[in-house]
Amino acid sequence: MYKFTIDQEGKSMSVSTEQKHWIKATIPALEQGGEALTTHFYKLMFSKYPVTATFFNPAHQEKGTQPRALANAVLAYAKHIDNPAVLMGAVTLIVNKHVALGVKAEHYPIVGECLLQAMKEVLGAAATPEIIDAWAAAYGQLADILINAEANLYAKQAMSTGGWEGQRAFTIAAKEQESELVTSFYLKPLDGKQIMTFKPGQYITLHLNVNGATVMRNYSLSDAPNGQHYRISVKREEGGVVSNHLHKQLAVGDTAQLSPPCGEFVLDDSKDPLVLITAGVGLTPAIAMLKAAAGQREVRFIHACKNAAQHSFKNLTEQLSTQHSNITAEYIYENQDGLIKHQTIEKNLPNNAQVYFLGPVGFMSAVKNMLGKLGVPAERQHFEFFGPAQAI
Repeated sequence: MYKFTIDQEGKSMSVSTEQKHWIKATIPALEQGGEALTTHFYKLMFSKYPVTATFFNPAHQEKGTQPRALANAVLAYAKHIDNPAVLMGAVTLIVNKHVALGVKAEHYPIVGECLLQAMKEVLGAAATPEIIDAWAAAYGQLADILINAEANLYAKQAMSTGGWEGQRAFTIAAKEQESELVTSFYLKPLDGKQIMTFKPGQYITLHLNVNGATVMRNYSLSDAPNGQHYRISVKREEGGVVSNHLHKQLAVGDTAQLSPPCGEFVLDDSKDPLVLITAGVGLTPAIAMLKAAAGQREVRFIHACKNAAQHSFKNLTEQLSTQHSNITAEYIYENQDGLIKHQTIEKNLPNNAQVYFLGPVGFMSAVKNMLGKLGVPAERQHFEFFGPAQAI
């Protein structure tokens, strides 16, 4: 069994030229069997270190999206081992997710040990000592980058006005039904002290005890920063253990533990026209962006959902578009209008717009394709996933 260690200063070995050669030699195997490797890795890690399972949503394991995302990340790292700096965008995403969940330096040797063991067991004879040693060095290099970046973010949060590190108790100050499937929860700090501000688009992590098990879930903040409360708006998913617990069990006056706001999917601070394209519960971070941008820049808001009964925040968006001449809103109901169309985006696309879109994966893939055909540069397209990253 391979025991992975990081030295006491959190530094790991660098990757030599020869080791980079061995890393790149594994690319064909990762392209063909990366998901089998990462699926085995998670089973192995959860079996040997059950506490690590609390960091993950079981639904993402069952659907295969979490192993697939890790397989893609490992493959990308192998392909860019000569210049890992090109992956810094992905690193920033990982750092924010890790800090939101409370991942610490002591967790990295566990992951390294199980990843290398999984490579040995899945790749078999192909996992030569040279390849295992090369991947140990590569993982150590990446772990060092992540540990240092995460330590900096933890410190920044703790030192921020109203900030904290780890978990903080909040009270459910109010619950409001936004549609037949979505309910908003207003969260105020139990200690009555100031709360940390955030950037529209960020999320908080809710720590709960559900049916005797500790669970953590990330929820986008659906209100603009106000210094008084955080608001999350949660869709009740059929069969969703946590969402149903929130809707049916969590009452006004109850408490929950929160981690500080995190996330790199945030509203830009330019004065460029802003286009928000959302579907379903994907509108939650967009509502925070819409409120923050009101009166500041031209905003086109497009929201798609199945029907009027599932349309959350319609009164709010109507109110904002009435109060602010810079905001226009358009709604698409699938049962009446079908799916979002190229023409709808085209007529709501000012020159030099920053476009944010969020919703189900199929929706985002369609929107991304339409934006590409309309000539919107990649750097002006912004999106994120509610869960592990996927190809769109």
